[in-house]
Amino acid sequence: MQLKQWMLASFLTLGITLPSFAASPFIGINTNESTHFDASLPFVDLFKTSEPFRESSLTKGTIQVDNLGWVRSLNGGQAGTYFIRWMPYEALPKGQYTVRYQGKGVVTYQEDVKVIKHEPNQDIIELVPNASNEINAGLVITQSDPKDPIRNIQITMPGGICQGNPFKAVQGAAACGGKAYLSFAEHSAEVLFNPDYLNFMKQFKTIRFMNMSGITRNEIQSWQQMPNVAQATWGGKEGKRGVPLEVMIQMANTLNANAWFNIPHRANDQLVQQYAALVAANLRPTLKAYIEYTNEAWNEAFSQAKYVRQMGMQQGLGKDPIMAGINYYGKRSKQIFQLFEQAFGGKQRLVRVIGGWSGRPDLTPYFLKPDNVYEHTDVFAIAPYFYAHQNELMQAQTVNDVFALINDPKNPYGIDATLKQAQKHAELIAPYKVRMVAYEGGQHLVHYGTKSRKEHPNPLLSQANRDPRMGQAYTQLLQGFKQAGGQLFVAFSSPRPHAFFGFWGMKEHILQPDNQAPKLQALQRF
Repeated sequence: MQLKQWMLASFLTLGITLPSFAASPFIGINTNESTHFDASLPFVDLFKTSEPFRESSLTKGTIQVDNLGWVRSLNGGQAGTYFIRWMPYEALPKGQYTVRYQGKGVVTYQEDVKVIKHEPNQDIIELVPNASNEINAGLVITQSDPKDPIRNIQITMPGGICQGNPFKAVQGAAACGGKAYLSFAEHSAEVLFNPDYLNFMKQFKTIRFMNMSGITRNEIQSWQQMPNVAQATWGGKEGKRGVPLEVMIQMANTLNANAWFNIPHRANDQLVQQYAALVAANLRPTLKAYIEYTNEAWNEAFSQAKYVRQMGMQQGLGKDPIMAGINYYGKRSKQIFQLFEQAFGGKQRLVRVIGGWSGRPDLTPYFLKPDNVYEHTDVFAIAPYFYAHQNELMQAQTVNDVFALINDPKNPYGIDATLKQAQKHAELIAPYKVRMVAYEGGQHLVHYGTKSRKEHPNPLLSQANRDPRMGQAYTQLLQGFKQAGGQLFVAFSSPRPHAFFGFWGMKEHILQPDNQAPKLQALQRF
């Protein structure tokens, strides 16, 4: 089935009624990476975000997989994957999960999985929390017939939906009042999205798909390398994972939300043209498509920064690598914008994004000047984050100390300084007649020297993110950003647990009560 037909068939089968909630156009949200530990749990089929067999520690021996990632031959070994790991038990729907697959062989389970019933090509399982009240759940293929191998595995959540209402999970046909009942087990091909996830995301009018698309450190160049709906999993390591474009479009359509897309840094023109054509043909015509070339092209922690600097130097766009990279970024952005304008037959449905360097307002004009890219640009995007110096975080002894740091007007990374920086960006972009938005933003409290949630200062930072004063900090940030001229604030990020590498989620998991999430409450109140 062609992609457009697949998307249309999925939508018509569901008979979706668009959500009628009131969403503030000022607040958007970033998605999470497609991983087996994403506590936002976007898909009803948990296998969609499982580890690829070749990446999992549960795989033993030298297995062979096909071009979609399904096991072709075990070669005397075993093929395993964690489909859930380090997941708060409270995040998951309660009840019995259905495992289905095709082929001949033996499927077993690891860790926090209890088999309730076994039938040919189907198991009914429950997920039982461990001593940490988390779920680690693995699936292992121990035998597989090479002539008819185990494949097309799906692990679906309990229940289903009533046709036309993807935002509410029900446990059976009796709840549908005469409408068709679509169980997740029977209809996971067209009922893709976890209703709990949709209910969270529908609060936001703009969805930034950067993380979900998997572009970070991803060397993809051609359209043929793009994520495929038929792949065994859309999960995996950074630089390899990614959700198919058509799935992200379908999500935006379901949510009736503007879609913010990030183009891979190595993408050739053919990829961009196919990408633009698919979005133009399938995104609801009432919705805007935000288009941004890569993500943080200035950030040398990412391979995309190294790439644009290399290309800029090769093309003689500057003697300094940083400036050469900025010039190449602007030049390539303009080319991409023009390809999208051709596919869309104009710019009316597009929001063309140049991503800036928040900490370097002095460079802002240089992002907009190359090849007069500002003439094809609608918004200049920054990331207004507030935090404190690493040494000062280590010296903090109480949660009060943490808030004293971020509220200190002398802190060069505090809320006041962040808002002054935003004001400076707004002044510098004014001559170019583009609007200012935030592609990310919020608290950025993280200590990069730690490797555990228990190490100091992480317990304090975790408590600070649960403290009502963090909600007040977000309100101050939002108000100040809007007063500085900000038109859109895309928060970072969707629900995810606290970790030593950051406390990014607006909630700690998808089912955490809103009244326990001060950052989310601040967004809701704004």
